[in-house]
Amino acid sequence: MINLNEVFETNKMIHEMNLDVRTITIGISLLDCVGTTLEEVKENIYNKITTVAKDLVKTGKDIENEFGIPIVNKRISITPISLVGGNVCKTPDDFVELAKVLDAAAKKVGVNFLGGYSALVSKGMTKADELLIRSIPKALAETDFVCSSVNVGSTKTGINMDAVKLIGEIVKETAELTKDNQCLGCAKFVVFCNAPDDNPFMAGAFHGVTEADAIINVGVSGPGVVKRAIENVRGENFEVLCETIKKTAFKVTRVGQLVAKEASKRLGIPFGIIDLSLAPTPAAGDSVGEILEEIGLEYAGAPGTTAALAMLNDQVKKGGVMASSYVGGLSGAFIPVSEDQRMIDAVNAGALTIEKLEAMTCVCSVGLDMIAIPGKTKATTIAGLIADEMALGMINQKTTAVRVIPAIGKDVGDQVEFGGLLGYAPIMPVNEFSCDAFVNRGGRIPAPIHSFKN
Repeated sequence: MINLNEVFETNKMIHEMNLDVRTITIGISLLDCVGTTLEEVKENIYNKITTVAKDLVKTGKDIENEFGIPIVNKRISITPISLVGGNVCKTPDDFVELAKVLDAAAKKVGVNFLGGYSALVSKGMTKADELLIRSIPKALAETDFVCSSVNVGSTKTGINMDAVKLIGEIVKETAELTKDNQCLGCAKFVVFCNAPDDNPFMAGAFHGVTEADAIINVGVSGPGVVKRAIENVRGENFEVLCETIKKTAFKVTRVGQLVAKEASKRLGIPFGIIDLSLAPTPAAGDSVGEILEEIGLEYAGAPGTTAALAMLNDQVKKGGVMASSYVGGLSGAFIPVSEDQRMIDAVNAGALTIEKLEAMTCVCSVGLDMIAIPGKTKATTIAGLIADEMALGMINQKTTAVRVIPAIGKDVGDQVEFGGLLGYAPIMPVNEFSCDAFVNRGGRIPAPIHSFKN
């Protein structure tokens, strides 16, 4: 039973602490859209998406208005498109045609983003997978709402270094093709190890092949709420701090559960999961960096940062799983540099480096996220960054990811402006020592010994 105090408390979290539901994402299987010609597949995809998701945006707005809970984004995730178009796409340009259809469908139903222009290649690439990957730069340059991801590794299979090398080149090419728009294409592309099938957040969302025909996944976000809560226990010991974070995460997740259940009922689509990630925005007071500072650090990146982030991430998960029977996706704390003002400040102060961010990703929710690097950075260096991050995910049995933006024509000391939720990012220095010989070996890094549990 919800009492009046809980209503007042939730209202305060929304209006004073930036609590919101970051996204309602409808996952749609396109496996039944396979056809014998490219035109047939394009028609099937467009019809399926615009039919299943036709009421998503209206329903989200109705729930927002009736319950007073801000729902920032309404999004779609789809079956990895390399699986759907593999039979009919014979060139990268054929896959670009599918990307344009996906973009048209997203615009028709009014969503913010559509994810799933994706391939799963952790053990090897089919011809369709390779064509899809090679099409990514052009696809992201010629669409507005399509997001792309590639899973190149897993704890069970190891790391596909052929794919890692290729993606280093693809990231550079994407930056070049979108350089007149702040290299924005790279902000819509992410490479994963251990990618989850039910992630509602972009750019990495896709609808896994083990999922139902359609599903509702919801991502909640409450960095500001957590920050305000731990202000009230400043100077207390870690037990008190952890209990406070845990209780706050519980409350935040209950809001997401309410929205998810309501959306599921109104749309007639099963509820999937709640992703309880703390996802920051550029807005003041909506920052994971501020939480780390409130815990006791001068800046994110100071000694103790990894320990503080590990504790925060763990308490968020512990509180969230008590609030919903179905917690999934990424669920933890995001540390995207461009989307978090205090992370930007830490970079500018010299407290936060790529190497420290890499250490932090061992214990947080994702990986090297929304990091702008010099445009002159070599493709092999980018591949090396990706390989390092994938290894952390593989060995630690967790999801890791890389979303870096080589800012063409810019160098350390400059910045790139993305706008909106993507914010802006200072160009961070990258270790320039060569890893060419390592990346060019080719093949696959084997799975770790602890992956064999049968």
